[in-house]
Amino acid sequence: MLLWTLLVFFGLFSDWVDGLTLLVPSSVFEGDSIRLTCQDEKGCKIKTVSYYKDEKELFLPNGVSSFLIQSAVLSDSGKYYCTATCKGFRQKKKSSERVNLTVQDLFPHPVLTVSSYQPTEGSPVTLTCETQLSPQRSDVQLQFHFFRDSQSLGSSWSSSPELQMPAMWREDSGSYWCQADTLSHRIRKQSLQSQILVQRVPVSNVSLETLAPGGQVFEGGKLVLLCSVAEGTGNISFSWHRESTGTSIGKKTQHSLSAELEIPAVQESDAGEYHCRADNGHDPVQSKAVNVLVRLPVSHPVLIIRAPRTQAVVGDMVELYCEVLRGSPPILYQFYHEDITLWNISAPSGGGASFNLSLTAEHSGNYSCEADNGLGVQHSETVKLSISGPDGYRKNLVITKVLGGLLGVLGFTGVALLCYCWSHKVSGGSFAITAPRGAASPNPQEFTHSNSLPATEELQPIYVNVIPGDMDVVYSQICSSQPPGGSANTRTSSENKDFQVIYSSVKKA
Repeated sequence: MLLWTLLVFFGLFSDWVDGLTLLVPSSVFEGDSIRLTCQDEKGCKIKTVSYYKDEKELFLPNGVSSFLIQSAVLSDSGKYYCTATCKGFRQKKKSSERVNLTVQDLFPHPVLTVSSYQPTEGSPVTLTCETQLSPQRSDVQLQFHFFRDSQSLGSSWSSSPELQMPAMWREDSGSYWCQADTLSHRIRKQSLQSQILVQRVPVSNVSLETLAPGGQVFEGGKLVLLCSVAEGTGNISFSWHRESTGTSIGKKTQHSLSAELEIPAVQESDAGEYHCRADNGHDPVQSKAVNVLVRLPVSHPVLIIRAPRTQAVVGDMVELYCEVLRGSPPILYQFYHEDITLWNISAPSGGGASFNLSLTAEHSGNYSCEADNGLGVQHSETVKLSISGPDGYRKNLVITKVLGGLLGVLGFTGVALLCYCWSHKVSGGSFAITAPRGAASPNPQEFTHSNSLPATEELQPIYVNVIPGDMDVVYSQICSSQPPGGSANTRTSSENKDFQVIYSSVKKA
């Protein structure tokens, strides 16, 4: 009886230990599907089965004989076994041997590498997500994604493990990390975070220049003020200011080393000195002042004629003065008499211009002037100038000089006649002289001598200006005639039978 009992006991123990096997894959990687199957090699029809990992029973839905791991992870590694009961007369429970299951890394956690962890603003940076697939699964495709803090970089997942940042700015500073993922998204791993601190370069060498067509700023035209920096990174704030008041006339903030401010229609009040400032977070830097000159076209000039008296007369000295009320220098003035150019003169510093004119009778007529500073020619209104003959003083002066000259001639002639008569009286002769009033006496040698001189025709003086219009010299002609008819008692000097002519020159005062 005891022997039979021992045989039965050892038979049961042998079945319990040797009859059940747990089937598992020989090689398992992350993401693989794992199916655990409990199998009885001795033909036992399994009635119930249980699976264990590290001595802990795994949940198994009713009616399922195998255990499935959909996507293996590293934490699925461990020691597995199964137990089962067979159908039949005797209810026997079997247990398999422990099987060690190891889930291998498909690829290690990626490492983010950065070309520069402290780049200067504006410089490029390359991010690389480094990892390596297992040689046994080199056919698996990975995709990569990059992040700054919680913000995604780039448009989507990429098959390239690199991300090019063309220019880094101060606001790009932060924590960067990357993710590597299989195409099926079963395995996703991310790197540790890396800090990137972007260094800002302060602005320096700020300059201001004006951009205008032809280098000149014309009233009503466009003026562009360009503010530039030689160095400086990040967002740079540019501002423009008037030197006289210090007030700001514009401001811009942008990622560039220069900025423009446009004044579409420049006015005269916009002339003056300007400067600009640049600031990127450090101390602001100011440029040197630039003077803006606004060139104005000349207005219509005004012509003024200044004379010494109300009614100008010949010989007066008059001043012709032309002036514009507005216009940028230099200004060229031209004076006209009846559309004929009289004079031109330049005013380098602006203002008016004038010249003096000594009047003659031909200077009567219409006068005008024009002004030109290269921005257009403007003409004045016409001014009429009327000139009368010489004034009374000038007439009296001329008459006095003429009469003085005539009296001098007559005096000389009279003295000569007296001397002639005195000489004939001494010799006992006699003569008679008849001279018209106001006429010049002829030369004594040119008169007729007779004891009984008949009545002679009265001589008429004739005054003729030989050169009319010449105000400097006046010639006077004095004529005398012979007595009419011949006489036996009349002795005529054979040396001179023609009219006697005496010229007197009177200089103009």
